[in-house]
Amino acid sequence: MAEAIAAVCKDLKVPYIFKASYDKANRTSISSFRGPGLEEGTRILKKVRETVGVPVLTDVHDAHDCERVGEAVDVLQIPAFLCRQTDLLVAAAKTGRVVNVKKGQFVSPADMRHAVNKVREAGNDKVVLTERGSSFGYNNLVVDMRGLAIMREFAPVVFDATHSVQLPSASNGTSGGQPEFIPLLSRAAVAAGVDGIFMEVHDNPKEAKSDGANALDLKNLRSTLQQLLAVRAAVSKP
Repeated sequence: MAEAIAAVCKDLKVPYIFKASYDKANRTSISSFRGPGLEEGTRILKKVRETVGVPVLTDVHDAHDCERVGEAVDVLQIPAFLCRQTDLLVAAAKTGRVVNVKKGQFVSPADMRHAVNKVREAGNDKVVLTERGSSFGYNNLVVDMRGLAIMREFAPVVFDATHSVQLPSASNGTSGGQPEFIPLLSRAAVAAGVDGIFMEVHDNPKEAKSDGANALDLKNLRSTLQQLLAVRAAVSKP
């Protein structure tokens, strides 16, 4: 997947950061696939980084993992449900790597300045925020595009186009999704001025071990990125 996505992005001259998880510690069901674990997972991530030649991002759920993970990747991501965890934010910051903090589904955009401040006060100015939707009743998310501009006042902002169409825990212990809205929401986010787009991409979403229900099919990646580039060019015109 890393090679296939990198090839599309290179052709379109789009900067690309590969993302994968060594341990998905926040799966809805205890029986869901979590990943290869810290040792094997960081080995694979480091290999991707070296062989494909792209920066690599992974999420961390435990402060004790940060130092080891920081040796293998370029960006440490704080999961949305853990965006208020001070020890985790500080440990990630101390690696010196870029820290990407996902906005909690329960946190207002303005309150994410506190997560940013924790990272910066731990000695790391390389912090980014990612919008992934806010809880809208049960088993549903909604994106308030005003929040993108609010958060950009204190950090660069990435829009998570695939988790924003997730339907959390809506399918008998697993999460569903509405991937047909990925292009629509990502176009709106680019028009709103975000600094990057986060997407789960898979060549066979139905067989994906995680997030398949809300993933973008690889065959649709090129056309989606072309749309986003067109929107960005349009809104950049004087």
